[in-house]
Amino acid sequence: MSTALPPDIEDLRLRTREFIRGTVMPAEPRPGAVVPEELLAELRSAAKAAGVYAPHAPKEYGGQGVPLQYWSPIFQEAGYSLIGPSALNCMAPDEGNMHMLHLIGSEEQKRRYLVPLVAGEARSCFGMTEPHPGAGSDPAALASRAEKVDGGWRINGHKRFTSGANNAAFCIAMVRTDAVDGAPAGATMLLVDMDTPGVRIGEQLHTMDRAIGGGHPHVHFEDVFVPDDAVLGTPGEGFRYAQVRLGPARLTHCMRWLGLARRSLDIALDRTNRREIFGSVMNELGLAQEMIAQSVIDIETSDAIITKTAALLETDAKAGSALSSVAKTYTSEAVYRVIDRSLQLCGGDGVTDRLPLAAYLNEVRAFRIYDGSNETHKWAIARRASARRRREAEHGAPDLADVSAPIDAAAFPADAKA
Repeated sequence: MSTALPPDIEDLRLRTREFIRGTVMPAEPRPGAVVPEELLAELRSAAKAAGVYAPHAPKEYGGQGVPLQYWSPIFQEAGYSLIGPSALNCMAPDEGNMHMLHLIGSEEQKRRYLVPLVAGEARSCFGMTEPHPGAGSDPAALASRAEKVDGGWRINGHKRFTSGANNAAFCIAMVRTDAVDGAPAGATMLLVDMDTPGVRIGEQLHTMDRAIGGGHPHVHFEDVFVPDDAVLGTPGEGFRYAQVRLGPARLTHCMRWLGLARRSLDIALDRTNRREIFGSVMNELGLAQEMIAQSVIDIETSDAIITKTAALLETDAKAGSALSSVAKTYTSEAVYRVIDRSLQLCGGDGVTDRLPLAAYLNEVRAFRIYDGSNETHKWAIARRASARRRREAEHGAPDLADVSAPIDAAAFPADAKA
């Protein structure tokens, strides 16, 4: 990790590292198991006492107040343990919802929802993904709707993959709304308490990942009434607000999983530093060295992209959100490669639960689909690249692929060698 951090950030990173390795890792459940709620509460209390709790949240709400550009080194230390981000209350979906509530919520909404969320007294979920043909990788397919009624809104819709919903006190529901009271037609975010009449948790989806507590169930909104003050931000602006959440949220996934990749490589290095095979220590064998080197390259490249994106999100949110697609796509694939190589280097032990690597693979594999499939991100990345070059051409940039221009014979003498 970079050593060029402000002294207070470096101090927090080191204290987080000590807390994760000295307190959290000894308390980890068996690979693949979910951390018990009682243990999570104990770890969060310990994190508060150690001064490392909620690094991303503002200090006035009980967090450490770390600027977004410095989240990565802290989140990577937290992610060195699969349960570390939950212990520090910087795990999805709560972390992303905290960030959005802080930036967009009214003072009353912050008091009612953000304060208990940061404190760990409440959980949350984000209702966006829907059964086909509703919103998934394409948010424009949003089908859930809210109708303006006297004193508020009436919601009808069906969500799925609503991460954390089983334990959530409230949901930030993305719904389609018509133009009303000067607000445009579009998407609107509504804060909905999960005990509101008409909110129903449906079928449970049993996924390969386990790190996000509260599952990924279907959630139904059946004639659910919420008052006018449930609108987060402004009606009709939900898609714009979603970028406020999704850019940083997909980046923080990268940060946490990169911490897990670092631990996976450390497991493999401990193995290869002492394991002898065919008369040599494994770390002296070319095949093992190639795998180790490729993993270091993947980790350092991911770290650099994440750091650049985090800094850009602070200064140019639109450009930062676009670059977060690059960071998410590359890091999600790189992290998987690192863990897969680490498992391979550990041989048969790697696929057992005596080591956590097989469980780690299950956790990180889903990230290539969550927060927008990598294929969708690559489509968007390519479109933006093509559009950028078209704009440059329209403003006079030369056509570098033009092969029709006449060749200057003087520049290529007849006796010149190829």
